[in-house]
Amino acid sequence: MNNTARICLFAAALLAVTGCAENTDDRIDLIVEGDYVVTMDEPGTIIPNGAVAIDDGTILAIGAAADIHSNYSAVETLNGDRRIVMPGLVNGHSHAAMTLLRGVADDLALMDWLNNYIFPAEVEFVDAEFVRIGTELACWEMIRGGTTTFVDMYYYPDTIADVVVSCGMRALISATVIDQRSPDAEDAADSINKGSNFIERWQGRNSRITPIFGPHANYTLNADQLQATRAAAMQFGVPISIHVAESPFEFQYSQDTFGMTSIELLESIGFFEGPTIAAHVVWPTDAEIPILAERKVGVIHNPTSNMKIASGIAPVTEMLEAGVRVGLGTDGAASNNDLDMWEEMRLAALLQKVEQMNPEVLSAETVLRMATSGGATAIGLGDETGSLEAGKRADLIQVTFDDVHHVPTYDVISHLVYVNDEQDVASVIVDGVVLMKDREMLTIDTDRVAAEARELAARIQKALRERNR
Repeated sequence: MNNTARICLFAAALLAVTGCAENTDDRIDLIVEGDYVVTMDEPGTIIPNGAVAIDDGTILAIGAAADIHSNYSAVETLNGDRRIVMPGLVNGHSHAAMTLLRGVADDLALMDWLNNYIFPAEVEFVDAEFVRIGTELACWEMIRGGTTTFVDMYYYPDTIADVVVSCGMRALISATVIDQRSPDAEDAADSINKGSNFIERWQGRNSRITPIFGPHANYTLNADQLQATRAAAMQFGVPISIHVAESPFEFQYSQDTFGMTSIELLESIGFFEGPTIAAHVVWPTDAEIPILAERKVGVIHNPTSNMKIASGIAPVTEMLEAGVRVGLGTDGAASNNDLDMWEEMRLAALLQKVEQMNPEVLSAETVLRMATSGGATAIGLGDETGSLEAGKRADLIQVTFDDVHHVPTYDVISHLVYVNDEQDVASVIVDGVVLMKDREMLTIDTDRVAAEARELAARIQKALRERNR
C-alpha cells in the first residue's frame, strides 16, 4: 500500500480512533505531534499533520493535530515540526548486559565464540554489578535508538528488572536456565529454582515488566531439563524465550543427540504448548514452518548476529507466508555489535531480497511491522503495544526527517526503513513517560554509566591480558 492509499484511510480511521474522546476541562498528560503519524495499525493508517493524546500512560486518541488540540489540553506538548511519530521499536531478543563484552571476541564461529570466550568470561567477570552497569548501558543505547520494549535473556534478572524500572522501558526479562555453572547458578535445577523465585517476586509487581524463563538452548539443556522449564513456566503462566535452530552446529548436534531437529524435539516434548519466543530460527525445515505457525511461536529474526557468526539466512519470507509471527531482534552486543534496530530492519529486508533474488520480497512496510506491531505480537504484547491505537499503552517515538539523507522525502515508510538511523530519533515515550526529549536522556545518568562502564571494561581488559600471557 502506497502513502496515498494509506493517507486516504485517514478520514475513516480518524472517526474511529477519536470518537471516544470527550471534551474536558482537565488537562491530560501529554500530546505528541508529528508532520506524519505512522500508526502501524492493521490498515497501515498514516495521518499527516497528526497528534497523539496521552493520559495516565494510555493513548486516548490519534488524529489531526488541530482536532486533538481542540479536544484536549495537555500539561506537555512535544512539537512535531519535521518529525514523524510512530510506535516504539520492539527488540525481541537481546542479552543487554553483554554490552560490556562488546568486541571481546569477534570473527569467530558460534561454538568457538561461546565455549572458549564468552562462557569463560561470564563465569570470571559477571556479577550483579556487571549486570547493572551493562544493562544501564544497553538501555541507554536502546532508548537513544528508539527501542521502547525488549526481551532479555541474561543472569541476575532481579538486577535487570531494577534497571528497567528506573530507566522506564518495557521488558520481558528471562531467568536464564543452563546446565552448567553460570554466574548466578550451579546447574539447570538451580537455575529453574532461582528463576521461579524471580518470577514470584516480579509477577504483577510492575506493569512494564514481564518475568519469564529463558532456557538457553537444546545443546546446553537435555530434554528433561527443557520439559522441567516448560512445566515451571506453565505453573506461573509465563512465556519462555529460547534459542532455536540457530546454526548448522545446533542442527547436527540435535540430530546426533536426540535423533531429531531442535524444533522436532521441542514439539515432541510439548514445549510449544505454552507461549514461546524462539530466537533466530535460521534452520527450520519446510515441514517445521507450519508447526511454528500452528503453535503461534514468536520467531525473532536477528540478521546482523546471524551474519556475523555465519549462522545463515533465516527463511523469513517463507515463515511470514505461512503465518508465523516474526519479529526482529539485535541479539547481544557481543555478537552484533550494537543494539540498533534500524540496522536490523534494513538488513532483514536486503538479505531476503538477495537470498531469493527478488526485490519485491519483504517490503519496507512488512519489515517495519516486524519491528513494531508484528514484533509486539511475536512476544505476546500485541494487545498492549506495537501500534498507535486508542486504548493501547503510550509507547511511541518521534523521528526527525530534516537531515540531508531525508531530503527529499517521497515515501515515509521507505525512509524509515531504508534511510533512517538511530541518530534520527528525537524523543522516546514509554507508558506515557518521556524518557528522551530532543535527544536528551531524562531517566539515565549517562555520564555516570559511561564512567562505570569504562572502569569495569579496563579491569576486564587487564585481567584478559594477564590470563593470555
